[in-house]
Amino acid sequence: MTDTQTAAKIALIDDDRNILTSVSMALEAEGFDVKTYMEGEAAVKGLELNPVDLVVSDIKMPRMDGMEVLTKIREKSSVPLIFLTSKDDEIDQVLGLRMGADDYITKPFSQRLLIERIRAILRRNEMRAAVNDNPDDAVTITVGNMTLDEDRHLCLWNGQEVNLTVTEFLLVKALAVRPGHVKSRDSLMDIAYGDAIYVDDRTIDSHIKRIRKKFKVVDDTFDHIDTVYGVGYKYKE
Repeated sequence: MTDTQTAAKIALIDDDRNILTSVSMALEAEGFDVKTYMEGEAAVKGLELNPVDLVVSDIKMPRMDGMEVLTKIREKSSVPLIFLTSKDDEIDQVLGLRMGADDYITKPFSQRLLIERIRAILRRNEMRAAVNDNPDDAVTITVGNMTLDEDRHLCLWNGQEVNLTVTEFLLVKALAVRPGHVKSRDSLMDIAYGDAIYVDDRTIDSHIKRIRKKFKVVDDTFDHIDTVYGVGYKYKE
């Protein structure tokens, strides 16, 4: 484990005290700094005051469920989030990914699997936190008004940062590196999730919709991601 991962802060949200205790102990044994919450509202407030590097959240919780927690978090942050779901809740799994979750694990789950998923996401995301380190060494892709810093998963449009999640960055990069070429939804799903997670076509559509909105925050005339109906998407200069 790298120093960045050793120092990583993890928020664990679940209304099952046994899961909070056992999982937090396993994560702490791996060197993570863990903060636990038993309900969603307290977690959202706590994360505003004390940001973390990654969130692990149950979906089925009273008062404020995991979906609402994710919605609240995404209003202000692109912190990676892994959902814990019941085995039969495929609808929740797909909906969670569409809403911006980075991964999900079904209950009952292996703590070792959860730890490996956390490490994988942090490896993808950790360089972005080092945006001010060694700027001359950055590997960048420039397409028109957009600059992508691959090492740091940083996206700039006309010099302004577009706050993308890791998954959103991978999708933008896949489209932008070959302007004018159509990427099918299947290929975009493989790029975003690999073959470890099943998602449907509408998940990619939802990601693209959010990506467009984020670009429009910094430039309301943005229209560079075209839908090719029945096929997929392409990026135009």
